[in-house]
Amino acid sequence: MSVVVICLLFTSIFTNTDSLTNEQEKDRIKALPGQPEVAFSQFSGYVTVHKKHGRALFYWLTEAATHNPLENPLVLWLNGGPGCSSIAYGASEEIGPFRINETASSLYLNKYSWNKQANILFLESPAGVGFSYTNKSSDLRDSGDKRTARDALTFLKRWMSRFPQYRYRDFYLSGESYAGHYVPQLAKKIHDYNKNHSNPFINLKGFIVGNAVTDIKYDNIGTVAYWWSHSIISDSTYKSIMSSCKFTSAKYSQNCDDAINYAWNYEFGEIDQYSIYTPSCNKSSRNLTTNISSRVKNTLVRISGYDPCIENNAEKYYNRPDVQHAMHANSTGISYKWTACSGELLDNWKDSEFSMLPTYKKLIAAGYRIWMFSGDTDSVVPVTATRFSLSHLNLTVKTRWYPWYLNGQVGGWTEVYDGLTFATVRGAGHEVPLLQPQRGFLLFQSFLAGKNLPRS
Repeated sequence: MSVVVICLLFTSIFTNTDSLTNEQEKDRIKALPGQPEVAFSQFSGYVTVHKKHGRALFYWLTEAATHNPLENPLVLWLNGGPGCSSIAYGASEEIGPFRINETASSLYLNKYSWNKQANILFLESPAGVGFSYTNKSSDLRDSGDKRTARDALTFLKRWMSRFPQYRYRDFYLSGESYAGHYVPQLAKKIHDYNKNHSNPFINLKGFIVGNAVTDIKYDNIGTVAYWWSHSIISDSTYKSIMSSCKFTSAKYSQNCDDAINYAWNYEFGEIDQYSIYTPSCNKSSRNLTTNISSRVKNTLVRISGYDPCIENNAEKYYNRPDVQHAMHANSTGISYKWTACSGELLDNWKDSEFSMLPTYKKLIAAGYRIWMFSGDTDSVVPVTATRFSLSHLNLTVKTRWYPWYLNGQVGGWTEVYDGLTFATVRGAGHEVPLLQPQRGFLLFQSFLAGKNLPRS
């Protein structure tokens, strides 16, 4: 039976909610507390990825808000950290259909939700992030890149057994920050898995990542250059960091640490390093990631261009028992509160690839659609870091650097290479869809369509 016939078969079987399997029906979200009425279906729950250790990953699927979601692709979204929740950030602040109000009493619609174009699958990964859990506490102290990718592949295979209507569907990966590791690593896992199976059902077409951690050496050099070029640090501190920091390993000399700490403590000020031109939230701290060190210190940050403390809303909302019940979450009674990021995972991360560039080369050669984008006001994984890392792929330029437009205004700049598209998003920080939702939405539309960003 051909792939096309199989796809048509699944489409004919799963054309309405009456065709849901018992497993799917158990995962159906009837309505979230305070949720406005919507026409699309939602599902959430757990998929066990390691039975012996009791590792289970939590997902939330928001189907496409279109006439027939089975005609739309499936997109997996991953946030980074390592140790941060895709429910807290991707789903609730960036690309998900809902936003949480300030009192965490109700939800309101996101006008630029990505599920207007695709079925979006949010995954809290690895175990220990958000509602995802493990019954073996040592798993929280020895997580790393390799196991995260392995468990994510296991999740996808088992999730698609539960939701067979998504088998063979056009499938894309997406994410930001430390997902610059998660996404290409998982893409390679899927690629290798498909090569070794005669009838692969994970129909990976490509991936898109934003403000992505890519290469320790080149990211670091590009990050320090951003700090200096945006007047965050002094000439003397810039020279001190560049002369004392070699950036050839995850461990730095004492002189290097001293120079970086001086910049953080005496020159940065209380800005939001993830969005340097918006107000900061002085009531919360964040653990996303910074590519200037393998062990990130908490920093005072904002959360968005509208409400710098929006992350607090998610922590209130997802700790509500009625919300957890509606989402089939925390079914095992996790002994700790749901948090946006896990400090324990971050502090004990065991393996992190030095460079993702070799992985990119393999995936580019395999012909996948690959886009990278950068919000240009992020000082943590800044546009200069990504550009410097990409320059070492030595790709052939197909379409030279040009400004792209939305509503008559420059939305950013882009360059198309043989095998990869890079774009900046003007006025966006680390979380592009939060700071510039309409520009982020157009970026996503263009990626799915495989079209260059508009010149006018």
